[in-house]
Amino acid sequence: MLIAIEPGVRLYVDIEGPGLVPDGPAMRERPTLVLLHGGPGFDHTSFKPLFSRLADIAQIVYVDHRGHGRSDPRPAAEWTLDTFADDVVRLCDVLGIVKPIVLGQSFGGFVAQRYIARHPNHAAKVILSSTSPALNLPRKLAMFERLGGPAARDAAERFWSAPDAATWAVYSEHCRPLYNTRPPADPDATRRGRFNETILYTSASGEQQTMNLLPGLAAAACPVLVMAGELDPVCPLDDAKDIVAALPAQWVQFAKFANAGHGAWRDEPDAALAELRRFLLEA
Repeated sequence: MLIAIEPGVRLYVDIEGPGLVPDGPAMRERPTLVLLHGGPGFDHTSFKPLFSRLADIAQIVYVDHRGHGRSDPRPAAEWTLDTFADDVVRLCDVLGIVKPIVLGQSFGGFVAQRYIARHPNHAAKVILSSTSPALNLPRKLAMFERLGGPAARDAAERFWSAPDAATWAVYSEHCRPLYNTRPPADPDATRRGRFNETILYTSASGEQQTMNLLPGLAAAACPVLVMAGELDPVCPLDDAKDIVAALPAQWVQFAKFANAGHGAWRDEPDAALAELRRFLLEA
C-alpha cells in the first residue's frame, strides 16, 4: 500500500503480523521492526521471505525509501540521507508507531546512522547491518582484491571513482558476486526487485563520496546492535568496528559472522536470525 507521509509524498509500505496479540485476559503489544533496505536504488524485496521468520515475535514494516521501488518518484534533490532519515519519523507518525526497532541494511544503515544523529530519542532499538560510516575506499579495494584479485579491485576502483552505467556493468560482473560467500538461496530474488539506477549513480557519486556518519553516532540513546560479516568487501569489517567505537559504550552490541559477507542472513541465516531474535526480545 502507498502511505502519504507528507503532501505529495507516498511511500510503499507492507506490514506483516499483528501489533497486538491475545495474552490471557489482555492484549499484548509486540515490538514493531521497521526495515530500511540497501541500495541506493533498490527496494524492500530483498528482505522477503526470510524476515517472515521473525513475524512470530514482531510486527514487521517493509518500506521502500522515498523515490525507490514502488514508492512515488521524487526529484533528485530529495535523495539525501537527511530526508530518508526524517522519513522514518514521518512514516511512524502517520502509522502511529511509537518506539520502533529500526534495522538498516547497507545503504539503509547509512540512513539509520543519520536517523540516530537526527532523532536519537525516537527508536527503542536500532540495528546497523553490513554498513559503513564513510566511503573508506582503500578498505573496499583491499577486500575486493583479496576475494577477487586485481580485476575485482580495478572494477571497484573504477565504479566508486566514477559511478555510471558503464562502470556499474563491469562492477556487477566482477564485484557483486563477491558480496556473499554462498549463492543466493533464491535465484529469482534479484529479478523481483525494482532497481532505479539513476538514484544509485547520483548517490554513489555525490553524498556517499564525502559522508562521515561517525560524529552523529555519539547521540545514540538506545541499544544499537552492529552486525557485520567478516568477508564483506563493500562494507568491510573495519568499517563496522569504527561504528562500534563511535557509539556510546553503554548502548552498543557487536555481532560478527566469520563466514558471511554482505548481509549476514544471506550467508548464515540461522545464526543471523537467532541474533536478531535475541536482540528483538531483549528487555
